Amino acid sequence: MIGFVRTLTAALAAALVMAGNAAAVDVGVVDDYGIAPTNSPAFFDSLAALGMRENRLSISWDSEAPTTIPNQYALEQYVAIATLRGIRIVFAVAPTKATAITSNPGAAGAFAAFLTQLARAFPTVKDYVVGNEPNQPRFWQPQFNRRGQPLAPAAYYALLARSYDALKGVDPAISVIGLGLSPRGNDQPRAPENVSMSPVRFLNGVGKAYRRSGRKRPIMNALSIHPYPDRDTDTLLKGYRWPNAGTPNLDRIKQAFWDAFNGTAQPTFREGRSRGAITLRLGEIGWQVAVVPSAAGAYFGSESVRPTSEANQARIYAQAIRYLACDPSVQSMLFFLLRDEPDLERWQAGLVRADGSRRPSFETVRAAVTQTGGRCPGRMRSWRHTTKVAGARVRFPRKRVFPARRLVLALVANAEEDAAVEAALYRGNRRVLRRTATVKAYRSRIVRFSTRFRPGRYTFRVTFRAAMNPKRTRRFSAPLRITGRR
Repeated sequence: MIGFVRTLTAALAAALVMAGNAAAVDVGVVDDYGIAPTNSPAFFDSLAALGMRENRLSISWDSEAPTTIPNQYALEQYVAIATLRGIRIVFAVAPTKATAITSNPGAAGAFAAFLTQLARAFPTVKDYVVGNEPNQPRFWQPQFNRRGQPLAPAAYYALLARSYDALKGVDPAISVIGLGLSPRGNDQPRAPENVSMSPVRFLNGVGKAYRRSGRKRPIMNALSIHPYPDRDTDTLLKGYRWPNAGTPNLDRIKQAFWDAFNGTAQPTFREGRSRGAITLRLGEIGWQVAVVPSAAGAYFGSESVRPTSEANQARIYAQAIRYLACDPSVQSMLFFLLRDEPDLERWQAGLVRADGSRRPSFETVRAAVTQTGGRCPGRMRSWRHTTKVAGARVRFPRKRVFPARRLVLALVANAEEDAAVEAALYRGNRRVLRRTATVKAYRSRIVRFSTRFRPGRYTFRVTFRAAMNPKRTRRFSAPLRITGRR
């Protein structure tokens, strides 16, 4: 993950070799600030100064006014100017209420019809994100049923499939972007608050719903995730433990997607941007920063998080551009926001303070975009799906020779993802003992064998099967000898 110091010649050679093989990553922002006509000129000037090429706008769908496009006239003017200025507009369309889709059987159809309406009203917009963080209760409810079984993935799948068909029916060239996943979730249906799902498990649930449906068409052209840090004081490459995922854990998301959809009509990730492969759209990135005294008058309220410093944000944002440009699956990365919200309980991760002054990150982002053009400045990172269980390992008994008697033998199993474990003891080709267990990610599981052993040569055989895809396995073995002497 962490780049090594290379000689100038080697770095230039790598850059030249890779430049022809990877398309540039589009860098942009998520911000509706420029839609207001009075804000548009300065907003577009800022994007131009930064060298940004993409702007994601939020479009709310109100189930009580299902055919109303909010602020349509101003939106039309804004999209027209953006098109002339070479800015790719992305519509992120989500219900205004977390229960809007699940509380009404006809809501999914009405939502899809609204997307059709939007696509016809804005023919130059070719990118649509369907929903927003459906693995979080703030945006999608319920997440689980009363028995603790996941509900949200299947319900979201049905909405995404209808939305895909609706948008492609207007224009097959439209890119349908799925999910907009939050990087974290607790997977606890009875948690006292924030009952949510991790991105890995949510993808698994969407894949299961897709397979059950028997669908023979894809449901998305790109996958969106919001790789925020766990804490704003984290470094760029401090990620999450499985099954959550941040910026340095994108391979985990690719693997989860492969587990969910491999062998179906839905394309998965491949090395590079091969024709037909799905891409990653990093729909929201941001580190919140402390307000400097010179701009304090533009803010109100109380800070709700422990923010980082402006200098640290500036370093991380520039590093993020260079790091993510070296992932061939990443198509775009969007900072949230361009300009801070003045309410300190909301979001202050912008390149511009609430008073309109520029943060140091404005200059470091501009420099990174100018220097790289969105292309990898070094060696591209490759990825290939694994058929193994991540981090699976076994600690067998240190002593491997015992006298014949009644024994209790134990082994310790670990993995970096949830897995099922089958541990068996064989004498020759005959199984004499078998135990099964569940291993939770990063937690040791002791598996014990208790019996009266006869003299002879035995073999421990341990098989791990990934909880998210039982076809992914990892096997271990170790010898054991029982002597005739006590």
